[in-house]
Amino acid sequence: MSAAMSAAMTPIDETRVWLERAVIGLNLCPFAKAVHGKGQIRWVQSDATEPVALLKQLVQELQLLAQADADEVDTTLIVHPQVLQDFFDFNDFLGVAEDTLADLGLEGVLQIASFHPDFQFADAKPDDMGNCTNRSPYPTLHLLREDSIDRAVQAFPEAETIYERNIATLKALGLEGWQRLLKP
Repeated sequence: MSAAMSAAMTPIDETRVWLERAVIGLNLCPFAKAVHGKGQIRWVQSDATEPVALLKQLVQELQLLAQADADEVDTTLIVHPQVLQDFFDFNDFLGVAEDTLADLGLEGVLQIASFHPDFQFADAKPDDMGNCTNRSPYPTLHLLREDSIDRAVQAFPEAETIYERNIATLKALGLEGWQRLLKP
C-alpha cells in the first residue's frame, strides 16, 4: 500500500486509511469502529531506527496507556516505519515486547497485538489471503486494554468466529480486491 499512496501522506495517514478501509470497512475487527469514531485511538509514529529505541518508546507508551483515562485514550497504535521491516525480526521483537509488558507488571492490564506488511501466520504460505488480517502498511504495535477487550467480546456474539469470518472475507475479496481497497 505504501508505494501506491500519495507521497504527501505520512505513515500515520496511510495506517488510518488501512484502519478505515480494511479493518473497519471489512469489519475485520468489529471493536475498532467505536474507538475510532470516539477518537480514543492514540496514534504514534516512531522515529526509531533501532529495536532498542523502539523498545524504549514502547515502554513509555505502555506506561502512558496504563495511566490514561480510557474514555480519552482506549488504545494506542505505534507505527514504526524505520525499524523491524523484516517480518522475522519483527516477530522476534514481539517476544521482547511481551517480556517487557510482564516486567512492567502490566500483564492482564494491557496486551500487544501486531501488524506488519509481510505478516505471515506460522501455518500459512506467504501469499495466503488469511495473512492480510494482520497486514498493515507499516510495522505496527497495537496496545490494547484487557478490560476493553473483555467488554467488546461480551458484546459481540460468538467472538471466537471472527477469525474464521475474516479469512473467508479476505479469500472472497482476493489479492486484486485487497489492492484496490487500499488504493488512494
